[in-house]
Amino acid sequence: MQQLRRGRHSVSAIYVHLVFVVKYRRKIFQEQHSQRMHEIFAEVGKSMGFTVLEVNGEPDHVHLLVEHPPKYSVSTLVNHLKGVSSRLLRKEFGLSPSSEHLWSPSYFAASWGGAPIEVIRQYIEQQGEKPP
Repeated sequence: MQQLRRGRHSVSAIYVHLVFVVKYRRKIFQEQHSQRMHEIFAEVGKSMGFTVLEVNGEPDHVHLLVEHPPKYSVSTLVNHLKGVSSRLLRKEFGLSPSSEHLWSPSYFAASWGGAPIEVIRQYIEQQGEKPP
């Protein structure tokens, strides 16, 4: 069951599925990078008041499921998540497919609209798994 976010003047349940792609689609992420990314995204969410529910991906991209308050636009979330993660991952691991950027400037975003949130969560959990 989804949780409702109650603010002073609103009640909301806003979920967005985000996908960030590494610049030039280079396959640079390994397990330790994924773990650190999850920590970074959670820290950004905590500092801004939104929740990163799931993070997973493959060597060249990452999927996130985020629940956020109505005061933030999707582009604001993306700018903070990509900016902080790029800066920290490049500093800590030396990750950078180009001299200055980790992420491609584009992103995918889909709002939750009808499918049970657990279906979206399960889809993200299964990213990176090999088919049977």
